[in-house]
Amino acid sequence: MRAARLLVALSARSVALVEDVVTLPQLRVLVIVASRGPLHLGAVAQGLDVHLSNATRACDRLVAAGLLDRRDDPADRRHLLLELTVAGRDLVERVMGHRRAAIAEVLARMPAHEREALAPVLRSFAAAGGEVPEPAAWALGWTTSD
Repeated sequence: MRAARLLVALSARSVALVEDVVTLPQLRVLVIVASRGPLHLGAVAQGLDVHLSNATRACDRLVAAGLLDRRDDPADRRHLLLELTVAGRDLVERVMGHRRAAIAEVLARMPAHEREALAPVLRSFAAAGGEVPEPAAWALGWTTSD
């Protein structure tokens, strides 16, 4: 459980970088849209595990802040697609970059053979928890040979 506490602490420090700009639920919206591409509002609500009205309010605030863009779905104009703006992408990358750097710093203090053993275990852990694999190898910037 100490490792879990450390990961939570590293994540919290990364989130603290933007706490004056967005709330934690709003950041979750941005991360979901960043990782899954343009999404319908229902998919965002499902990803957050909240009621559609809660997701709507969060997205409305992000649109007003210039971090999220809402546009007609070209495949079905009855639906809207949500996509990050440049500012939204920059904010997510700032948080994720800080988190990656903090985790990389901890990993650098580990012996190489332990780092090598950790990567497949974390992939298995993420898969067992239902995490969708990142399109690029690991959001931490790792490659499969690390």
